[in-house]
Amino acid sequence: MNKLKKRWGITSNYQLVIIFIVFAINGSLSARISYFLMGLLGITKENTHWSLYYIILLVLVLPLYPFMLMVFGYIFGQSGFFFPFAKRMIRSMRLGFLLPKEKNEESN
Repeated sequence: MNKLKKRWGITSNYQLVIIFIVFAINGSLSARISYFLMGLLGITKENTHWSLYYIILLVLVLPLYPFMLMVFGYIFGQSGFFFPFAKRMIRSMRLGFLLPKEKNEESN
């Protein structure tokens, strides 16, 4: 755990527990919301091939996850950890156009 704390720049075990709780809540809730959205769209396991069903589910979960991570990180007081983490995730998914430009990017 000390290696993880050092890598993430965390100083206390309490902060580590809060971060794990945020990851758990966010993962479960983003999957639930994606299932709900698929239901609204009329996409179910019964009327869709299983491979297409899970591809659509991933397409819904992946962009939703980092944005929700920032929200829950803020709610739990860990925005200093989660905002940069989620921004890197968003940019790695090539969804960086959804984020405001960084100050050092504007000068280029």
